[in-house]
Amino acid sequence: MIGVIYARYSSDSQREESIEGQLRECYAFAEKQGISIFDTYIDRALSAKTDNRPAFQQMIKDSEKQKFNVVIVWKLDRFARNRYDSATYKSKLKKNAVKVISATETISQNAEGILLESMLEGMAEYYSAELAEKVGRGMTENALKCKFNGGTVPIGYVINKDQMFEVDPVKAPHVVQAFEAYANGKTIKKIVDILNAKGLTTSHGTKITINIVTDMLKNRRYIGEYKFRDIIQKDGIPRIVPQALFDKVQIERAKNKRATARHKAEDDYLLTTKLFCGKCGRYMTGESGTGRSGTVHRYYKCNGAKYKHTCDKKTVKKDWIENIVIKHTREMMVSDNVLDDIAGIVFRNFQKENPVIQLLKQRLSETETALNNLLKAIEEGIITSTTKQRMLELEHTRDEINLKLIKEEMKKPTITKEGLKLWLKQIQTMSLETKEHKQRLIDCFVNAVYLYDDKLVITFNYKEASKTVTLKEVNGSIIECSGAPVTESNF
Repeated sequence: MIGVIYARYSSDSQREESIEGQLRECYAFAEKQGISIFDTYIDRALSAKTDNRPAFQQMIKDSEKQKFNVVIVWKLDRFARNRYDSATYKSKLKKNAVKVISATETISQNAEGILLESMLEGMAEYYSAELAEKVGRGMTENALKCKFNGGTVPIGYVINKDQMFEVDPVKAPHVVQAFEAYANGKTIKKIVDILNAKGLTTSHGTKITINIVTDMLKNRRYIGEYKFRDIIQKDGIPRIVPQALFDKVQIERAKNKRATARHKAEDDYLLTTKLFCGKCGRYMTGESGTGRSGTVHRYYKCNGAKYKHTCDKKTVKKDWIENIVIKHTREMMVSDNVLDDIAGIVFRNFQKENPVIQLLKQRLSETETALNNLLKAIEEGIITSTTKQRMLELEHTRDEINLKLIKEEMKKPTITKEGLKLWLKQIQTMSLETKEHKQRLIDCFVNAVYLYDDKLVITFNYKEASKTVTLKEVNGSIIECSGAPVTESNF
């Protein structure tokens, strides 16, 4: 794994939580787990109660480049102290295939907190998907009419007031010249230089790059083909490049295309940061290899065995162990009573979760008490030269707190216990054919999995429950690279 470290402290008086101390423990943790540190992000004297932290925001932005896949923090409160900010930014990182892990909290969060956070993320994802479906219907209608559905407008086209594609009479000839140049043997780099020398820019006003020309030369819109998802309409938009020229360029591209290196097959490893070696306690992380027949084998390997060679734990087949964890997680939540209990736990946790609101309400109460005391003093005739000024200050403070309170409460989504039960029901009955659904189930309910030679222990986020699965040996140990056959389990 490739990781970055995020460190933060909020005052100069902190010692144990100093930046140096945090970095030291995070580096030690990374070395132990075989994680290569790509970069560090540090915010000094900034509170985690706000997301307005420069290094933090830069880290979130940099995650889009996908140069790292884990963020290591000394403790999770370094990342965020507001559960809603935590869920929001972890969700953003997750979309970029990045996870947050704690260097000092092995099973890193309170079980109820993880449930709440996972469900907040999940419900936001659910509502987002529902909204996307509604938006998608409108975009499908647009596509059937060959209307512009958003995105970058290809060089050579403009979008008119009816959202239809039109040929740009200024830029379109340059597009044709680019195709002709490539067909006649010019390199993409040379074409980029020619177009930039002529002052051609993208629809955003930026310079032409190699990637832009590469995409241009394979863009079928230039031969009039309109495509949106599964909808393809030939001659749906005005043609810029003749068909014969386009075909010739595709032949040249195929000839010039370099033989790409054989990359290791990529896949999502659902138990990343949740699967631990039962022997040495280190993470077990995903790897893959290609056999002589070309078949790709995916498995988890102990980082102690991989990097330090201090552990003799062997690899375990990816699909096999993931299917066991998913099976027992589904069994854990099959009862409606369990779902009702989980919904109740999460709802109670949700109601008391935001410490910022509690602090603002406390300050508001103190301010109103001070105002009432001042009014009583005035009624009793105790008036000084500063009474009016003090009253104005208190009223101003009260109004400011009320405004902050309203803004903070607006951040908090509206959630009911019945809504939580409905969402849990959907998870309980959803198909597990997609990796997204499997990942959601594991993220929400599985805290950690410890793999031993003869058993695995699954700890859940529900009442800190756990399940021990003892596996009988059939044709070898469960720790063989090929994975063990499915066997009956004893509990």
